Amino acid sequence: MKMEKLNLTAEWDKTYPRDERVQHTKITFVNRYGITLAADMFVPKGIEGKLPALAVCGPFGAVKEQVSGRYAQEMAARGFLTVAFDPSFTGESGGEPRYMASPDINTEDLMAAVDFLSVQDRVDQQRIGVIGICGWGGMAINAAALDVRIKATVTSTMYDMSRVNANGYFDSEDSEEARHAKRVALAAQRTADYRNGSHALGGGLPAVATDDMPQFLKDYIAYYKTPLGYHPRSVGGNGGWAAIGCASFLNQPLLCYANEIRSAVLLIHGEKAHSLYFSKDAYANMCRDNRYADNKRLLIIPDAVHTDLYYKMDVIPFDEMETFFRTYLK
Repeated sequence: MKMEKLNLTAEWDKTYPRDERVQHTKITFVNRYGITLAADMFVPKGIEGKLPALAVCGPFGAVKEQVSGRYAQEMAARGFLTVAFDPSFTGESGGEPRYMASPDINTEDLMAAVDFLSVQDRVDQQRIGVIGICGWGGMAINAAALDVRIKATVTSTMYDMSRVNANGYFDSEDSEEARHAKRVALAAQRTADYRNGSHALGGGLPAVATDDMPQFLKDYIAYYKTPLGYHPRSVGGNGGWAAIGCASFLNQPLLCYANEIRSAVLLIHGEKAHSLYFSKDAYANMCRDNRYADNKRLLIIPDAVHTDLYYKMDVIPFDEMETFFRTYLK
């Protein structure tokens, strides 16, 4: 497989502090579409022998320097070898044109990370799991349904990106008419992009919150547009996805075969998160007619909103995550 040479940042440019309990290196790997992905690898210090391993990604529109790296570093400090990567077309990873997303390619990104982990000398290839955050929760479930090398999956503050694109927030646009209107707009944008020879961006988050905004949008702005979580390579915190970048989610549902997942899955969500319905429904669907429902669990964090699980170390249930992975990665 041909590896593209990427321009990787040498300095520590994360939105979270370095943890001296782990060793950090930049690595790259290739997915089956030939796209080279950039990742941070974290290895716990002072532990010998083969380690359980985790691939981590998300939120949707974020880069590894924001949330996934925070999760990966903490889990490494707890004894796991971890990689947090930028998805195809974003961050330091390869892929052209930029700022595109795909339920297929992004699911493949996770499985490519499992490819990488499976051949590392320090990794026990029978003990590999994944963590998907926000929109990458849906991708993680999809990967778990497809890739039996994934022995345990955690989703945190999950979005089903297919559902929200097709149905709108809270399923408020769940009609043939609403979806047709979206398809008309996407078709017109494709023509305009082709005529212009470039892909227009859809626009990221507003710079400041206003009183009339939904609270969850204010929460996003408070994270992505402030020093708390802003990063210059972030998609959502800057110009946003390409205007047609998420089009395929409209017609390609992610979670069709979630109830055929045999491996263990833990879904974590905040009690007060606007997005809680994604995890509740995904959990119910995953357990429906599934002979392997006993290793599925929904964990709801009291009083937590969606973005609390991005960065609040005293809210993210790392103890429960560690226990879950140690139980099922064996």
